[in-house]
Amino acid sequence: MYPKIKKSVGSGTLLIFIFLYCQSSDTVNQAKVYSPDRQIKVIFQLKDGAPLYQVHYDDRIIIKPSKMGFILREAAPLNSDFKIVQQQESSFDETWTQPWGEVKDIRNHYNELRIHLTDQQDKTRQLNITFRVFDDGVAFRSEFPEQEYLKDLQIMDEQTEFAMADDQQVWWIPTYRKDRYEYLFTQSPISQIDTVHTPLTIETADGLYLCIHEAALTDYAAMTLIGEDDFRLRCDLVPWSDGVKVKATTPFQTPWRTIQIAETPGGLITSYLILNLNESNKLGDVSWVKPAKYVGIWWGMHLGTYTWESGPIHGATTANAKRYIDFAADNGFDAVLIEGWNTGWDGDWIQNGRLFNFTQPHPDFDIAEVSRYAASKGIEIIGHHETAADIGNYEKQMEAAFQFYKNYGIDAIKTGYVGDNVFSGMGTTEWHHGQYMVRHYRKVIEKAAEYKIMLDVHEPIKDTGERRTYPNMMSREGARGQEWNAWDPAGGNPVDYLTILPFTRMLAGPMDYTPGIFDLEFKQAGRPNNRVHGTLAKELAIYVVLYSPLQMAADLVENYQNQPAFQFVKDVPVDWEETRVLHGKIGDYITVVRKERQSSDWYLGSITDENPRELETALSFLPAGKKYLAEIYADAAETDWKSNPRAIDIRKLLVDQNTRYRIRLAAGGGQAVRLRPATEEELTTMNSYAE
Repeated sequence: MYPKIKKSVGSGTLLIFIFLYCQSSDTVNQAKVYSPDRQIKVIFQLKDGAPLYQVHYDDRIIIKPSKMGFILREAAPLNSDFKIVQQQESSFDETWTQPWGEVKDIRNHYNELRIHLTDQQDKTRQLNITFRVFDDGVAFRSEFPEQEYLKDLQIMDEQTEFAMADDQQVWWIPTYRKDRYEYLFTQSPISQIDTVHTPLTIETADGLYLCIHEAALTDYAAMTLIGEDDFRLRCDLVPWSDGVKVKATTPFQTPWRTIQIAETPGGLITSYLILNLNESNKLGDVSWVKPAKYVGIWWGMHLGTYTWESGPIHGATTANAKRYIDFAADNGFDAVLIEGWNTGWDGDWIQNGRLFNFTQPHPDFDIAEVSRYAASKGIEIIGHHETAADIGNYEKQMEAAFQFYKNYGIDAIKTGYVGDNVFSGMGTTEWHHGQYMVRHYRKVIEKAAEYKIMLDVHEPIKDTGERRTYPNMMSREGARGQEWNAWDPAGGNPVDYLTILPFTRMLAGPMDYTPGIFDLEFKQAGRPNNRVHGTLAKELAIYVVLYSPLQMAADLVENYQNQPAFQFVKDVPVDWEETRVLHGKIGDYITVVRKERQSSDWYLGSITDENPRELETALSFLPAGKKYLAEIYADAAETDWKSNPRAIDIRKLLVDQNTRYRIRLAAGGGQAVRLRPATEEELTTMNSYAE
């Protein structure tokens, strides 16, 4: 029997079961651990002293025997001649509450196996490997305890493998390119990939869906994956400029290597394994961290209507800021983003990030007056720090820059790191995703938390669940966002792009995609080769399909005037109690419903690729015995994303838990629905839904 420990945790209960035992390597070379529902099995073994692991789902092999270990600089490898000196097994079960998120309460339930190894050939160096097995996947990490013969070390290679069962389909973006994560996804067999970023989404031949990623990336290089023979994926850590992958001092541990497993694509979206592998909130009271909807002086710069730099059409002027503040206040928004307010933008700022000054406004931007005016209207200002990837310049000014904003009551900042490479404070050029930048991004989060500042990071390091530990790390970019539609030489994000993103990049965490463009063809900007590749109803549906606690109404505010569809943008919340995926096929379509945390309202978003579709939807998620009013924003009969993208059908219907609702999507289209409890008057005057 396992001894039990029980205590209250958040809104749920924590149960810990612990079983410890020791056996010598003469009798033990293998260990197993199962998920709580016993569908997933992990087997760890030593083969001739070399560590291997494998993963099974029911009777299916998910990961064949795969290598583990490390190559060190000026030291013998840590990948063989091991013996098991101790095993520890435990179980853990809690329910914890997110301060904000796509779901309110999350169950964290796993079985753990911890293997203690010693290296028999090199002064008994020690390495521990921990596996956690959840009902929705597997995680493992290596731990280097403090020890006499291994203190300061440099990792030249982490040899973690994921040996796939066969040549499965994957959705991927390339690594070591100038645009970081901002690439279109390619679907191919594993045998055709080179080096790719995670999350990496996989569909097996027998209909399972997997995602390989990492969790709790802390003071370590980001993991990419190299495709090798026999359908193996091998860890490739992003290096320092001197070729070393990780510089560390014991004790330390790697990030978790994660394999999420689901029987449907939507099951990957509603897996919270990545969050569960991060430490709980370190910041204490985070009532100052608040999800928000915002407008901003931003889209106009991408269209050429305004400029970031000074001049006759400078965007971030006092007058323009007040105009956006008035719009936000009149339409129920929380905040206004102001980019291009500070000096340093003139000239080739991408190559001259050292010129940015984060406490010096342009002469035509009176930050004191703008802040005062925003406060008088009940509107927050979202500040902006573009670094041009000159980290030395930014870190010198960061403390003063945060204090400067706090002096004006600014509690949220959008940061940016545009640049092919990073100019470090050490005179070297580094990758955006190596250990140097992992340290920097974390430093910014922690410093912002000291000043009670929320962050929206563009050109970021990928999300690995840090928002659980640091809830002020709210949203980030990390993929091709809306701005690519404005200036991409190829015309913008393809029509199927948003039907891939939820099953790939979004598995890492929230994304500030910046939806809500109503002038879909940029007629005012005169850019005939660029446009949004979708319909107006699809732009509305994105607010539900792509989760972010900070959601922007990204268009020029004048484009929302006299637009009935804008009501959905004003209504849709950004903080959710529950999330469900009703339909999903990667690259084809997706339907998501979410329940607002502060009300009984539900919101539905459904989008498709270039093909029109009809998707039948059971509204069984609604409470029994209660009528809801569906406020529907749908593609009209004549809507087509190429020829008539703005046509929209807005209507209302009574529905309930038993309703079978048919979602009609035009080519490249979408549908957005608000479902709220019907009033007594509506019950007597409205007709129930009938197909």
